[in-house]
Amino acid sequence: MGMQNEQDIKENLDQTEASSEQQSDQELAQESKQVEQEKEEEVCEQQEQMKQLKKQLEEKTQKAEEYHGMLQRTMAEFENYRKRTTKEKEGLYQDATADTIGQMLAVVDNLQRAVETNKDNAEAAQVVKGVQMVLSQFNDCLDKLGVEEIKAVGEMFDPELHNAVMHIEDETVDDNTVVEEFQKGYKLKDRVIRHSMVKVAN
Repeated sequence: MGMQNEQDIKENLDQTEASSEQQSDQELAQESKQVEQEKEEEVCEQQEQMKQLKKQLEEKTQKAEEYHGMLQRTMAEFENYRKRTTKEKEGLYQDATADTIGQMLAVVDNLQRAVETNKDNAEAAQVVKGVQMVLSQFNDCLDKLGVEEIKAVGEMFDPELHNAVMHIEDETVDDNTVVEEFQKGYKLKDRVIRHSMVKVAN
């Protein structure tokens, strides 16, 4: 009877241990499964965050490219505006200079005529010398302003530079050659202030 009880107790202990081990294995399996599930959820969350970050980066990159394009267009427009206003200012300056010089050329003409008319007059020699000095100063001023005399005599007639008021037949010179200048012409850079008044051989 005592032996039987000991055996029953031992079997009960063995069953209890087995049951305990089985329960422990189940708990471990459950915990492991839970850990795996948490890891999967964490990975999914990280992937979702990466997607969001990538999307944000693409949006920021697109915005940066748009701003860069706008900046380039603005710079190009400003450069065009600067060039245009600079050209307009230069044009206004040349227009004002040309108009002023055009009004002064009549004075130059009269000085030149005074010299030509009296250059052989001994009594007017001192006056002629004075007029020549004034004329020389005047021409220096024109030169500093960038004004040039238009070449005429001996040049081929150019309607852009010359105004033909007379034509003659002359076999000693080539056709369409300027043979005489009645009034000097002037230009400021590429702009004609006044055409040369000339005689042309046909």
